[in-house]
Amino acid sequence: MEIFNDLLKFSVVDVIDVILVALLLYYIYKLVKGTVAINIFIGIIIIYLVWRLTNFLNMELLSGIFGGFMKVGIIALIVVFQPEIRKFLLMVGSTNFSKRGKLFKQFSFLKTETSDETNVDAIVSACIKMGNSKTGALIVFERNNNLDFLSASGDEMNIKVTQPIIESIFFKNSPLHDGAIIVSNNIVKATRVILPLNNEKVIPKRFGLRHRAAIGVTERTDALALVVSEETGTISYFKDGEFVVFEDTTELNLMIKKDLA
Repeated sequence: MEIFNDLLKFSVVDVIDVILVALLLYYIYKLVKGTVAINIFIGIIIIYLVWRLTNFLNMELLSGIFGGFMKVGIIALIVVFQPEIRKFLLMVGSTNFSKRGKLFKQFSFLKTETSDETNVDAIVSACIKMGNSKTGALIVFERNNNLDFLSASGDEMNIKVTQPIIESIFFKNSPLHDGAIIVSNNIVKATRVILPLNNEKVIPKRFGLRHRAAIGVTERTDALALVVSEETGTISYFKDGEFVVFEDTTELNLMIKKDLA
């Protein structure tokens, strides 16, 4: 009967509280999914459960050890999850709500239409052609995080994405070929963009500054990045600060479309 009485006391505020917690956990899961952080997160949960169990069984020694760990747990979380926390705060602070029209369209489970109209086929085809001629390129796809703070470092544009446009921007004699371009909803919104470099990770020697910049921007935001190597002509794809392996450009095309959806 006490359970039913508690349910009857459930107010609208309690419902909102549960929904907000669920959304918070959902976004935390999105941030750590597919990364090493998910294993650390699970480890912390296991330690917490063991601490509660030892406390319940009055195992004072073990309970004291795990209790001491939990007391400094918040500091440990900040240190261990520093990149994820920074990315989460950036997601909250710079989400481009106006680009989607309505607030609820930001949540992927509520979307009823494709969230990005970018012509991925044209961009991949341009990368293939630039790879054949060993023309270096760095293309950043904006998603939920607004990248205006990066666009300000380059030249703001408003050009519809086409294969000739992408190739002409990165043409070696073009004044716009240095730096990265930012693409959002099939529009090149900025060229000659200076991206933050990642100097912490050990990357293969065949990767250069473009690849470090791609790692840096995808690590700090939810953006995607394509790199065409000027030395080898190979195409590289980056997401969440990691190099994404693909078998051929057809698979690459499908992966980008899926990640932008």
